[in-house]
Amino acid sequence: MKKLKNSPFLVLIILIVSLIVLNSCGGVPEEKGSGSTTEKNVFSVNEVLEMVSKENDVTRTLYTKAIVGKGKLQGMKFDEDWRKDDVEAGPLPALFLRGVATSIRKGPVPLGLYLGSDFPINNANKFEGEQESLFEDIKVTQEPKYFYDESQELYTAMFADLASAQACVTCHNDHPQTAKTDWKLGDVMGATTWQYPKDSLTYSGAVEVLNAYAQGTVDIYVEYLDEIAAFKSSEKPIIGDKWPAEGNYLPSPEVFLDSVRKLSSYDTMKTLIASN
Repeated sequence: MKKLKNSPFLVLIILIVSLIVLNSCGGVPEEKGSGSTTEKNVFSVNEVLEMVSKENDVTRTLYTKAIVGKGKLQGMKFDEDWRKDDVEAGPLPALFLRGVATSIRKGPVPLGLYLGSDFPINNANKFEGEQESLFEDIKVTQEPKYFYDESQELYTAMFADLASAQACVTCHNDHPQTAKTDWKLGDVMGATTWQYPKDSLTYSGAVEVLNAYAQGTVDIYVEYLDEIAAFKSSEKPIIGDKWPAEGNYLPSPEVFLDSVRKLSSYDTMKTLIASN
C-alpha cells in the first residue's frame, strides 16, 4: 500500500493553518531584512509537543479499543512478534506507538518519541535519572513535565500514559516478562516522552510536527494491513469502511485517519487559532 501523503487528517491541518494565515490581518508576521521574509516563531515547543501528544492520545485510544479490543473478540490476534514471518498478528498498542516513532525518526522532522515506565516489559524502556524522578510526580498528579535535557540538548515533554483499556491491563499483567501483575484500569502505566531541538516553532514548523506524527500513524497502520495481506493460514479481515465491532472487518487507512481527525482536530484547531 502507498503512503497517504494527503490523508484527510493531514489536509485538514494544512487547511486550518492556511485559513489562519489568510485571515490574520496581513498574514503571518514577518521580519524584513536583506530582502528576505522570515516567518516568526509563534508557538513554544511545549505548546507543540502538547498538541501532538493529544493527537497521539486519540490515535492510540482508538487503536487500542476499536482495533485491538474489538478485534480480539472477532478472533484477530495481536503479538509483540507480529513482524515475524511465522506470526500472523498485528502490533500491540505499545508496538504500534514504537512503529510511529520509527517512522518519524526516518523522516526529516527532528521529533523524538518513545514510551517509558518504571515497570516496563522491556528493560530498555525503563526510566532513569531525571526522567525517573519526574515520573514519580507524574504518577501522583498525572500532569505533564517539561524540561530541557542537557545531555541530549533537547527540549523534552513527558505525558502520563494511562491504562485506558482492559486489553492493556490484561496484556501487561499476563506477560511472561512483566515486573508487575496487578495493573488495573486507570493506572499510570508509563509516560510518553516527546523531544525537539528548538524552544519555539513557526506555524509551518508546528504543522510539520503534526504531519510527521500523522504520517507515522499511517505508516504503521499500513504496515499492519500489509502484514494481513500476507497471511497464509489465518482468516483475513475485510478492509474497508467497517470496524471490528461489526464483524471480521478493519477500517482502511483513510477511514482510520478520518476517525482520528473527527476526534482530535477540534482541540488542535483551537490551539492553532489561539496563538494567532
